[in-house]
Amino acid sequence: MVHKLLLLTRENQHYQTLLQQLALPELTLLDDSPTAIREADIWLAEPALAAPLLPLAAKLQWLQSTFAGVDKLLTPKSRQDYQLTNIKGIFGPLMSEYVFGYLLAHCRQQQRYRQQQQQALWSPGEYNSLQGKQMLLLGTGSIGCHIATTAQHFGMKTIGLNRSGKSIMPFAQIITESQLTLALAAADVVVNTLPASAATTEILNRERLNYLKQRALLFNVGRGNAIDLEALGELLLSRPDITAILDVFPQEPLPANHRLWQQTNAFITPHISAPSFPTQVVEIFADNYQRWRQHHSLKYLVDFSRGY
Repeated sequence: MVHKLLLLTRENQHYQTLLQQLALPELTLLDDSPTAIREADIWLAEPALAAPLLPLAAKLQWLQSTFAGVDKLLTPKSRQDYQLTNIKGIFGPLMSEYVFGYLLAHCRQQQRYRQQQQQALWSPGEYNSLQGKQMLLLGTGSIGCHIATTAQHFGMKTIGLNRSGKSIMPFAQIITESQLTLALAAADVVVNTLPASAATTEILNRERLNYLKQRALLFNVGRGNAIDLEALGELLLSRPDITAILDVFPQEPLPANHRLWQQTNAFITPHISAPSFPTQVVEIFADNYQRWRQHHSLKYLVDFSRGY
């Protein structure tokens, strides 16, 4: 049976070249015409591009997202009559680079010394190390585990939050949401890697944010809905000792008039902590396609009821 694949990405030409090189059997690539949208039974797509076209997908059976986050496809009115898979297993190293790039720059006061260099000023600052610091990771999936492993290399203690509370390597301790307040009060670094779901919406609400430890660093590399952004903005104004490094937001782009842009203890990046590289995405898609042809279970299936 010949399957018809629709590409819906901002890098269609790159994806097309990679797929043609693989020459996957019984797979025809279609353009993004209205006819192709109706006829394709497989989509390789960015969620935001696919979402408005789903009502037109008459023959869709499987959609392979090019991103890890698929919340654009999980609204209450979205279709659920197809198999949805996302990308996993490739973002841990990229997220670790992002988190520890900022963490080490902050810890070793790189910005201060850069400014002093411009003034030819020789003035050692207060030495600070990651050794012995406590990192709280919200989420213990592949991304959280990779960041925790990296943290251990720097001598940090890693605490992980998940739904089950079951121990998982490489975390020193696992907690559930009922223990989150105490964990926030003890953590030097808090990193959110949770997916978007009803259960994770504003898990860091106003009350919990107020428990952040003095000089804490808060990272959000998961989903923007996890933090009450207005409460965080107010907290950063009243607590200049706290630093927030934010890569994801409830509304993207972050509106130009939002107060966070102007706050010196907030670092804002445009959702770039872990981009999806087409070569890696196509490798995952090709493996799943072979499973599809052989009627085997697909990897990284999304549970519509859970949202991830």
